[in-house]
Amino acid sequence: MSRTELARGALSAEGDSAEGDSARGDSAQGDPAADDDRAVAISVSGLSKNYGNHAAVRDLSFTVRRGEVFGLLGPNGAGKTTTVEILEGYRAPDAGTVRVLGVDPTLDGPELRSRIGVMLQEGGLYPGLRPLEMLELFAAYYPDPDDPKRLLELVGLGERNTTTARRLSGGEAQRLSLALALVGRPELLFLDEPTAGMDPHARAATWDLIRDLREVGATVVLTTHGMDEAEQLCDRLAIVDHGDLVALGSPKSSRSRHVRTRSASRHAPVSTRSLWPDGSGCRVKG
Repeated sequence: MSRTELARGALSAEGDSAEGDSARGDSAQGDPAADDDRAVAISVSGLSKNYGNHAAVRDLSFTVRRGEVFGLLGPNGAGKTTTVEILEGYRAPDAGTVRVLGVDPTLDGPELRSRIGVMLQEGGLYPGLRPLEMLELFAAYYPDPDDPKRLLELVGLGERNTTTARRLSGGEAQRLSLALALVGRPELLFLDEPTAGMDPHARAATWDLIRDLREVGATVVLTTHGMDEAEQLCDRLAIVDHGDLVALGSPKSSRSRHVRTRSASRHAPVSTRSLWPDGSGCRVKG
């Protein structure tokens, strides 16, 4: 069985039906109300979140269409994690409207969480369990889970099943986290810095898996601080900094628009080396 066929089995029936429906590139940028609800996985309008006097997210608006890989790009502290936690239903917004798979994640969190998969940047693994044991445990939480053994093969851990989670390498632990995110056959995947801490080989393998999921119609929201990763994986992306949306579109067009930004920032200058490792670009505009 090919890797793409393995990836296809990880999707729910509804998620798989989205294959070929994704509108790649800038054509998906329109106003949320203008999009067909059946084609939209996520709709965000005027989203804001404050922690005391600190504005973590300010007036964000974007849509994610079914069947695309959508990136949230920005340096540490940009507001990516807060945004994703609101989309997942773990935090309530202070203002704005959010719809995920047609429901309000704050009001309908339990229903939503049975339809999504979440890969955390770190943590979430039981150190004394073996990979297959952990996948079987998580599979028991879902009404129609994927086959744990098949998922181990999908993420390249089929030969590591006798090893406890505490003895897995960082890259192997990340791949196990990805398998756990897939075990419920989600309609929508949230991947938080999925290659953080990985060696180059593990990073390339994970990129291949995400590409395969896109090819079979998965909807993926990916947070990253690396422009190279966004350009490799994302159909569209939103660049955020200090809680503000500074660019939205395809990786190429977002980068071009962002580089052209020369207006004065109300924030302290932020290095873009994490966004563009080659040093190109300009300071992030708030």
